[in-house]
Amino acid sequence: MGLPIFLPCAAGVEELLADEVRAILPDAQLQTERGGVMLEGGPDEVMALNLECRLPQRVLVEVAEGEYFDETDLYKLARTVDWTQWITPQHTLRVDTTAQRSPLKSLNFAALRIKDAVCDEMREATGERPSVDTQRPDLQVVLHVGPQRASVYVDTSGEPLFKRGWREDKGDAPLKETLAAAMLAAAGWKGTPEHGGALHDPCCGSGTIAIEAAQIACGIAPGLKRRFAFERLLPFASTEMRAAWQRMKSHAQSRIHPSAVPIFASDVSFRMVDFARRNAQRAGVEAAITFNGGDALERPAPALPDALQGTLMLNPPYGERIEVGGKAARPSAQDRDTPDDFFPRLASHWKRAYTQHPAGWTAFVLSPDMKLPGAMRLKESRRVPMWNGPIECRLFRFDLVSGTMRAH
Repeated sequence: MGLPIFLPCAAGVEELLADEVRAILPDAQLQTERGGVMLEGGPDEVMALNLECRLPQRVLVEVAEGEYFDETDLYKLARTVDWTQWITPQHTLRVDTTAQRSPLKSLNFAALRIKDAVCDEMREATGERPSVDTQRPDLQVVLHVGPQRASVYVDTSGEPLFKRGWREDKGDAPLKETLAAAMLAAAGWKGTPEHGGALHDPCCGSGTIAIEAAQIACGIAPGLKRRFAFERLLPFASTEMRAAWQRMKSHAQSRIHPSAVPIFASDVSFRMVDFARRNAQRAGVEAAITFNGGDALERPAPALPDALQGTLMLNPPYGERIEVGGKAARPSAQDRDTPDDFFPRLASHWKRAYTQHPAGWTAFVLSPDMKLPGAMRLKESRRVPMWNGPIECRLFRFDLVSGTMRAH
């Protein structure tokens, strides 16, 4: 099975994802597209990408692609696939659809026609047809329809890849693990003294950034704690493939090591710190993270060795998500659009607490406010476009080195 594999990702993350895939599959020929990365591969590549990738949303195998005019064309396209290579009639299936400027009036009807094609193909080949399971299907088929062309994919991941298998405790607006990984990748943070150094998230919430960072620093593959849809599909069902999957997981397990850098996480809400600690325990990284309660506007900078640089990484609360907490809390939800002094005070605190360290600290702040540097009276050295779900954001970089922090 050498088929096109598509890894969809959040807008702005494509080049970071391409770098990640090259590190996992050095020989792969990649094509970076808007919204993801395409490559060719078989079962081994599918397993490795699901186990090791932090940035994509899913690992999709393209099984058909072509022009279409209406739902009948989509039915014919799906009939070109030998579905007996993927499932038996005892398997269950579900069809999901995505669209980009499609002329179709009903995506539900398009999905129904793809389901009909799979079932008809299976009935002609075996005399039986699979049933539909919308909750936990064995085969997840994804139909993507564009203006003129359509693609049919097998989703080998099942649940989205941001579900690493450790999050049970979460707050009001948890950051997706894939976005936390993208922030760390954009910052060049790799969990070593040379690449990012120590890490501190002073607005840690349920701990996503710190836990993702700790797993990177400890060499823990993101997929080790979860199951995948491909484990129930025929190309991966042979004794040989099952053994290969076990070897891959065992090798990933053997690479785990203690973190070479300290990681700190704190939050104004002690309840959230407790959530974060429990999540870190399930993720296998509790020992790698120092948790504290405390206001981001008051907590002193963590003490580091003189030669070790530090990275501040935070996704502070903002109006579209939840209210700002701590000393500068907005009084009520109705006041969420009124200016507050949280960010200017945060910058002042950084100037006092973080610029004294000889090796320096670098701060990365994810925010939808394009004028954030002005509000903080700091000059950013870089801004990286990123999307937090439907919210367009920027990851701002501020270099917190004594004597170099310039005010607007």
